[in-house]
Amino acid sequence: MSDGGALTLRAGRRTVEIRRPGKVLFPGGGGAKEYTKSDLADYYRSVAPYMLPHLRGRPLMLERRPDGLGGPRFMQKNTPEHYPEWITRAEVAKEGGTVTHLVCDDTATLLHLAGQACVTLHRWLSRTDRAGGLGHPDRLVFDLDPPGDDFAAVRGAAGRLRELLDELGLPTAPMTTGSRGLHLVIPLDGRHDFDEVRRFAHEVAEFAVSRHPDRLTTAARRQDRGDRLYLDVQRNAYAQTAVAPYSVRALPGAPVAVPLTWEQVDDPGTDARRWTLADAVDQARTRPWAGAPARGRSLKAAMSRLAALRG
Repeated sequence: MSDGGALTLRAGRRTVEIRRPGKVLFPGGGGAKEYTKSDLADYYRSVAPYMLPHLRGRPLMLERRPDGLGGPRFMQKNTPEHYPEWITRAEVAKEGGTVTHLVCDDTATLLHLAGQACVTLHRWLSRTDRAGGLGHPDRLVFDLDPPGDDFAAVRGAAGRLRELLDELGLPTAPMTTGSRGLHLVIPLDGRHDFDEVRRFAHEVAEFAVSRHPDRLTTAARRQDRGDRLYLDVQRNAYAQTAVAPYSVRALPGAPVAVPLTWEQVDDPGTDARRWTLADAVDQARTRPWAGAPARGRSLKAAMSRLAALRG
């Protein structure tokens, strides 16, 4: 209910207050729909059953827009002391000390973040509650970053990389970034540390480039890429993050990063901003990753297969 310029929402045993619920975070105009802080909270409450499994146990970096898209952006790692005590925290080692990240384990935490105008959640690729801890990722991500807005190039690159990963025995799950490209996500068993995973990802990307040098590149500098699509593996490192599935992006129209089926990737009507805050829950209800492997894969066999392919 609304009370004195605030919206009070119930989530399980928790009550969360959303202040200034009518604050416009995503202005309308130019074909884009207007969305308020209340709309953001409603979305995250509705998508919580599908989003939370991708968040639990993972430190987050929060992208906040307190004054909406037209105001400053805050990338928040440390959890403020005034956040509710019931929100899960993870103290993470960094050079010269520690940082206390927020971990989103429940719907109430998602609602609190919406109330803080946290538009986008960027997650670690490792978890606090797995063997090996935060030093051993259970996700590997290839970020397909096109030189422009041509999603056909992304679609083609995704198919080529998928073929290679199938050869390596690594089924992969596609996801729009909500911006321009795709993430291809591979679940891992957590036995390899970040250095091993990142090295493997880089070797896979380099081999893919050797097969398609006119279409793909691993050049970190934009001026060296030309019109080729960039295969980015830099997120596969300790303390790096990737946008979480079902996160809203801080862009006009409130596009959402959504998991896809491979049939949807192949659909010419699909692009990176196809789903928005208005219909991403509908996509979530189709459970596009239902066919993805339930258990993470070891990279040991894939490393041997890649070595054989490279000769």
